Amino acid sequence: MFDQADIDALRTRDVSPGRLLIGGAWKDARGGETLDSISPIDGRILTTIADATEADVDDAVAAARAAFADRRWSGQAPAARKKILLRWADLIEANALDLTVLGVRDNGTEIAMAAKAEVGSAVNTIRWYAEAIDKIYGEIAPTADAALGLIHREPVGVIGAIVPWNFPLMIGTWKLAPTLAAGNSVVLKPAETASLTLLRISELALEAGLPEGVLNVVTGRGAGCGQALSMSMDVDALVFTGSGATGRRLLEASAKSNLKRVYLELGGKSPNIVFDDVGDIGEAAKVSAAGIFRNSGQVCVAGSRLLVQRGVADDFVAALSEAAARMRVGDPLDLATQSGAVNSEPQLTQILDFVAGAEREGARVTLGGSRIMQDTGGYYMAPTVIADVAPEHRLFRDEVFGPVLAVTTFEGEDEAVRLANATDYGLAAGVWTQNLGRAHRMIRAVQAGVVHVNTYGGPDITVPLGGVKQSGNGHDKSLHAFDKYVDLKTAWIKL
Repeated sequence: MFDQADIDALRTRDVSPGRLLIGGAWKDARGGETLDSISPIDGRILTTIADATEADVDDAVAAARAAFADRRWSGQAPAARKKILLRWADLIEANALDLTVLGVRDNGTEIAMAAKAEVGSAVNTIRWYAEAIDKIYGEIAPTADAALGLIHREPVGVIGAIVPWNFPLMIGTWKLAPTLAAGNSVVLKPAETASLTLLRISELALEAGLPEGVLNVVTGRGAGCGQALSMSMDVDALVFTGSGATGRRLLEASAKSNLKRVYLELGGKSPNIVFDDVGDIGEAAKVSAAGIFRNSGQVCVAGSRLLVQRGVADDFVAALSEAAARMRVGDPLDLATQSGAVNSEPQLTQILDFVAGAEREGARVTLGGSRIMQDTGGYYMAPTVIADVAPEHRLFRDEVFGPVLAVTTFEGEDEAVRLANATDYGLAAGVWTQNLGRAHRMIRAVQAGVVHVNTYGGPDITVPLGGVKQSGNGHDKSLHAFDKYVDLKTAWIKL
């Protein structure tokens, strides 16, 4: 962990304007358009980023296509690509403090979490996929004696990657590392409210020896450069983490353009299910509070719906509320802070609207519910617990993406399953029980890509992350991520 004095020395450092990376060169947007990068810590302008035009995106895609066509990356031996990616990870690790502080200033995540979940995760992810490069083989099919069937794994081509603002480095490298390890070229579009660290690690990628044009970065509005990337006729596959509304637009763009493959991770409304045989209520409540309130609830897998069996509901909610009330919300650059800032003022407004709507529908705010620390100029909200949330309420169904926990009680296991599955989402879930049989039944019954039992969270790169229903398709993390970035090619040889 970093030293507070070292962090403080960087908290006011000037940040250079962000530019576009196209074909190995850093460029301004055509016409010089820029967007302000506003720090959620104090609401002040941190720097600017380029606002890419459609023409800029076309240039980036063309650079990626040229790099793929001449095989300057995909044609290198696996061991050579591995060496460059490992060097890239080493450079990120060597710049960990600068990158972490820059990222916290840009998106508001508490630094104690960002050090592990952002830079630490990025380094581990790149190293993990680098090490996998020369350990994944093709196949020989059990064909007839007169023929030989070979199955090759080939890179897809040009990948468009659109990354959200909550964990730009972690989620960004979940996409970049397997993409590059498989031999593809990529055009990366960071979120306009959190682009700075991805721009910086892209600079380090060039320093590590990644060939020019293999990694290109376009920043700016989703409705501008994001739309242009999704409509490009020369992008072979698109990977995205973000909202369902944007995911739908990307699927429409694919249908209207070249039918590019689109892989989506669209968030969730994850149930955290507590049975009356939970065991240690205090520990479970503490973990559950962290599972919704860390990073101000801006986590795709956050346990935002607490489904608690009626017999322990009062005790569990009281313990969770006590743990939440003790959490230190404040300056994200303070190592003692446990929950930082909401990413932007529009995001904070949206969260507060959810709270007001829940009260109108008859739910009760029992903790928090309001904006705090307004004197800082930043965007902060108290951890919020809302009781009596019914299945028909909007707060029960829709993703808030903020520090808001909806509490609903149930009587038995069947009702718990019914409530857990009563949303359009299916990304993650939690189950708390000391009954091993029940744990296995719930794992099978709850519709989610990830089910935690007697814990919540744990972003280990070795296991896949993906959702069902309207939480998306495809998987980040693990060897299964390669499925999005390789094509299977059959060679049928007559002997």
